[in-house]
Amino acid sequence: MMKKDGYLLKITMTAVMIALICVLTTAVRIPSPTKGYMNLGDCAVLFGGCLLGPVLGPVAGGVGSALADLFAGYPIYIPGTLVIKALMALVVSLVPLQLRKRGKTPRRAGIVIGSAAAELLMVAGYWLYEGAFIEKSFPAALAGVPGNVMQGVVGAAVNCFLAELLAHTSFFRLYGAGGSAGGKTN
Repeated sequence: MMKKDGYLLKITMTAVMIALICVLTTAVRIPSPTKGYMNLGDCAVLFGGCLLGPVLGPVAGGVGSALADLFAGYPIYIPGTLVIKALMALVVSLVPLQLRKRGKTPRRAGIVIGSAAAELLMVAGYWLYEGAFIEKSFPAALAGVPGNVMQGVVGAAVNCFLAELLAHTSFFRLYGAGGSAGGKTN
């Protein structure tokens, strides 16, 4: 019975994260020069990756962000967003796990490095996507990079803050991905 409850909890947490990501992405939209927009969704995409781990985190990140593009009227971004945001959640969940396996890297450092790597992936991913499909010019797509960098810095900072804040509670041990965000708090 406990195993069924665990699955139900993970599915519920994934659905909640999909909704939270969608809401944070659409609630505050600042238009960018490349026909896209800056938003606060990365905060929840990264947090969802830490919370849900490398399987369900990418589902929540990709689906929640793609739904936001659909609801916000940016359908051309849906395929790119689905892949980029899923990869971001995957990276932020795997980097801390891999660093812990390889040595004595503190959980805190793993989350900082994972968040930074995920946001770098976002900046590069949207530059490539916009250059290939939106602007059809990589130099023209560079106009979106500063806004994406700013969005990435905010997303990474908020995720690190939330992970640090919640690491001192039983939240991640109860609901999280264990080694990704939970465990030892050094």
